[in-house]
Amino acid sequence: MSSSSLLSSTPFEAAILDLDGTLVNTLGDFAEALNRMLAELKLPAIEAQRIEYMVGKGSEHLLRTVLAHVLGERPTGAGQVESLYPAAWSSYQRHYLAINGSYSSLYPGVLAGLDGLLARGWRLACLTNKPLSFARPLLQAKGLDGYFSEVFGGDSFERKKPHPLPLQKTCAALRSDPGRTLMVGDSSNDAQAARAAACPVVLVTYGYNHGEPIRAVDADGFVDSLDQLGALLG
Repeated sequence: MSSSSLLSSTPFEAAILDLDGTLVNTLGDFAEALNRMLAELKLPAIEAQRIEYMVGKGSEHLLRTVLAHVLGERPTGAGQVESLYPAAWSSYQRHYLAINGSYSSLYPGVLAGLDGLLARGWRLACLTNKPLSFARPLLQAKGLDGYFSEVFGGDSFERKKPHPLPLQKTCAALRSDPGRTLMVGDSSNDAQAARAAACPVVLVTYGYNHGEPIRAVDADGFVDSLDQLGALLG
């Protein structure tokens, strides 16, 4: 069965949607909070274009990668990255919570796409690698919180995407069969987690995929905006 046939013939009952790069363009938030943190630590600023390739694997990974970039070190090890990390995390968390949502925007088609999924009677969850304390206020600030019966962050479970555990736990919370639960994301992390959890997966073409071409990722479909999901699902 082709991917398009799979999507149109599956009796879906729920969907799990990623947040950063899928629903909200948060690159501006990342850049502002990270550069406030770096300034506080008396380190050089980082360009937003660089940050785009670093997001998607959780805030811990993001901070270590940013510190390594500005320090000229490897992201892991016993060097300055690890010695600065506790202060960096404290600073980043404070600054991110202060500006959360102020430098970000909804992608075109997001509200229409979510409305379309709800009109099908699906249950919706938001599953992100972003800390839950960042994710909930962002959804509220952008008027998205009412769409989701469940919201989980990168610190909600023992593992993060691309491990399948977050999707498995989210399906359980939605009371949905993985094979009837569509994962919608923007990166190989989302696709790998979905494949391992036996969830069909559709990727948006506009998000953050670590600088790699998104259409090269193994997925069941691609959309240029979320309001195209209805046509893909049939």
